[in-house]
Amino acid sequence: MSKTAASEGALETRGIEPVPESERTAKTRELFPTWVAANISVLLLTMGASLVVAYKLNFWQAIAVAVAAPVVSYGLVGLIGISGKRGGAPGMALSRAVFGQRGNLLPGSLIWIARWGWETINAVTGAYAVLTILDILFGIQQNNVLVIVTLLLFVLSTFAISGLGINAVQKCSKYATYLFGAFSVLVLAYLVVNTDWSAVFHRPAGQTSLMVAGIGMIAAGGVSWIPTSPDFTRYLPRTASSKAIVGNSIGGAGIVVLPMVLMGAVMAVSTPDLAKAQDPVSFLGEILPMWIAVPYLLIALIGMLLINAMSMYSAGFTAQTLGFKVPRHWAVSINALISLVFGAILMLVATSFMGSFIAFLSLLAVAFSAWVGVFGADMFKRKHYDAAALVDTTRTSAYWYKGGFSPAAVAAWAIGLVTGLLFTSSDWFTGPLATGNFVGRYGLGWVVTIIVSGLLYLVLPKPADTTTPQADTEHTAEAAPGKPEPIAI
Repeated sequence: MSKTAASEGALETRGIEPVPESERTAKTRELFPTWVAANISVLLLTMGASLVVAYKLNFWQAIAVAVAAPVVSYGLVGLIGISGKRGGAPGMALSRAVFGQRGNLLPGSLIWIARWGWETINAVTGAYAVLTILDILFGIQQNNVLVIVTLLLFVLSTFAISGLGINAVQKCSKYATYLFGAFSVLVLAYLVVNTDWSAVFHRPAGQTSLMVAGIGMIAAGGVSWIPTSPDFTRYLPRTASSKAIVGNSIGGAGIVVLPMVLMGAVMAVSTPDLAKAQDPVSFLGEILPMWIAVPYLLIALIGMLLINAMSMYSAGFTAQTLGFKVPRHWAVSINALISLVFGAILMLVATSFMGSFIAFLSLLAVAFSAWVGVFGADMFKRKHYDAAALVDTTRTSAYWYKGGFSPAAVAAWAIGLVTGLLFTSSDWFTGPLATGNFVGRYGLGWVVTIIVSGLLYLVLPKPADTTTPQADTEHTAEAAPGKPEPIAI
């Protein structure tokens, strides 16, 4: 934690300006519970069930998928997180050094909008958890008024945690990790005793191509965290171990993803409707006894609150980089309102939650991956970020480049994005190249996006970097904490 954040109480007032060296006292081990909390979602159970029901995989193939997915996605989360310790700023603020002060508005806007959908999905899942608990304990049936009330309570709670800042998010993550771990062991024990294991182990193996597709589906959720990973490493000192950043990111996510996906796969053998349920939560009340289902749902509810809090925490920074002249904790309120409106539409109008979720994940992963490819490629050579240039949004900034744009970065991002969409297939959108080929069959449009945008950026001529490592260590940011500057037009 930063000394400043601790001395000011629970509320973090620092915005997108780089954190001074004197305040960067966090530890890499704090990333472990952070990424545990980012994955405490019953949606992983539903995705695990999809591996069995929709992808026709057996238990051993599901294990391979559940191991590979977090290694791939959270390996990238950790690698991009290294930039946080180098620059001491949120991901979308560091992105100004790559795309230019104006150019950064393009991927920043798309990522901010994509966050609306992710926060909406989590808000809906949290509201369903509350509704299920009310049904199990008190027999209260779902109705439209109750849907809106539970959704509103969930969003307000999320706003409260994310608005307080990094201290609140990380403290809640720590305690949620302990609780979730304890009850997950309890659920696993119940499943071990009550599952028909002969039916589980005697399922025939599915196609290898569908294993790859399953890895892509589950990894897509992790990909959504990649642009925000520097937000949680910016308080680390510059000397922090890069290996520890990557290891804690993979370990924290993997210790949740593996058992959750496997539990979903096992549950689906006896309850195949789990993979396509409109309500992705209520099935727990049918499969598990009340003494396990209720506390487990409460812990999962806390986890989903934390996932949305982390997302909104980062979304506040993204809003500031787009020029919103409000403190970070007020920028968060914009996303909270949007997720409330969209969540109500999804719960009251949508006919297939899981179909909408998978379609959203496919498009979300492509939107984020275009940025990941360019930013990640830039990290190969960039070892420092100029703090003053990051917050200087006028033409005097060293990151102004050509008219506020880095042509190479913007071009690589745009071409990578379009190419990825061409190979992406979902219920909402199917690209013209999404069928009849390796990529489309495996659902790897987001992988193509990263490769194309990253390689293009590496080969295209880039503006000269006029900053020096010394400028980075000074941290001479002019902006007051939480007060973003307007982008010069």
